[in-house]
Amino acid sequence: HQRPDPRVRFNIVNLAHPGQGHIWHGDVEFTYDIEGDHCNLKYTSMDVCVDLTPKLVHRHGQPMLQNYGKTWVYVYLPQPTIDRIKSYVKAGTGWDVSDEGFIEDPNRNVTAIEAKMNHRSEELPEPSFWAMKDKDASEGEEEIMSFSRIGSVQEVMAQSHQQHVHRGVGIFSVTMEVEGTPNFMPTPGEGDEAKLRFTLVSARTWGFTESVAPIVYAPSKWH
Repeated sequence: HQRPDPRVRFNIVNLAHPGQGHIWHGDVEFTYDIEGDHCNLKYTSMDVCVDLTPKLVHRHGQPMLQNYGKTWVYVYLPQPTIDRIKSYVKAGTGWDVSDEGFIEDPNRNVTAIEAKMNHRSEELPEPSFWAMKDKDASEGEEEIMSFSRIGSVQEVMAQSHQQHVHRGVGIFSVTMEVEGTPNFMPTPGEGDEAKLRFTLVSARTWGFTESVAPIVYAPSKWH
């Protein structure tokens, strides 16, 4: 593992019990030291591939991955990125991160996560999807990369010409789930592991990629 960058810190905030069950929930906050100024953010960005390819359906016409492209999508990340996230969580919160929810493809050194998406627009906006514009550069000036919003991820997923694996940057909110009894807040170091849940807030793509084979119908099936 690489040692965590001391200018970046992952913090767990508001670890709370919902009143039922044995799972405590907390938001992960991200603190960045930018030239001495500490910036606290609720989101983090990562280089990812977002999978908008169609998924297989049952013989009876029902999708095998329920609500794919509406409430969640697969996002593919390099394994070293996952390792780095785990090390930041450990350094910032004390919690070891469970492998639950990470689907590894050791042949390609790629890991898939199921990224949730807001889909009730009256509560929270759907995740936005931005595509890179054609680069504009005047003579003697550097090319400037810019993006334009082409819809929500759900809207783009419905367009057949966009149903590919898109390479770019994903912006996520992250929550942590820890098992424990309702009356006692769990603490790290007692053998339990924390699970991370990712919600895709926005995606910026600079094109399709053919180098990542998408999951077609089941987490254990890469084709």
